[in-house]
Amino acid sequence: MNEAVEPVLEDSVQSQNRFINENLKRVFLLIYRMLGNVADAQDLTQEVFIKALQRQDQLKDPEKAAHWLSRIATNTAIDFLRRHGRVTLCEIEAVPEPISTPPSETPEQLLLRAERQAMFESGLQVLTSRERAALLLRDVEGLPAEEVARQLNCSKATVRSHIANARVKFRRYLMRRKA
Repeated sequence: MNEAVEPVLEDSVQSQNRFINENLKRVFLLIYRMLGNVADAQDLTQEVFIKALQRQDQLKDPEKAAHWLSRIATNTAIDFLRRHGRVTLCEIEAVPEPISTPPSETPEQLLLRAERQAMFESGLQVLTSRERAALLLRDVEGLPAEEVARQLNCSKATVRSHIANARVKFRRYLMRRKA
């Protein structure tokens, strides 16, 4: 290989690895929350990064890489749901542990966080796939409604409707759990 090309290729590989490492957990969690299945979420996460790396020339603004990647992840998950319908759920304990947990958390805080996470995950399952996607993209990912509409290929009004319905269903779920 040409000695002048090697450093450029090495920088490119390091850049790609950094991109994957910085976004892997967020993309996996987004897809997992949409599908509710660890194995499928792992497969689709790999698929998302393959698509993203193949299309990295389409990314005009590196500052918007997270939104761009979220869009690819959402579309990949929605396409999967269209092809396969609702998937079977796994137990929340089967979800891989986070790469690292804050060292300052006490065992009680870890337990409370795990309980909140389990309640959140099971609450998501009462939503339709479109409601779940809209709620996750808007409230968890923090995307503006316009971007959510673009990712879900629908109008901004439809997104607002999905989010409003999802919030109502989620509140009802939480009230039933407390009762």
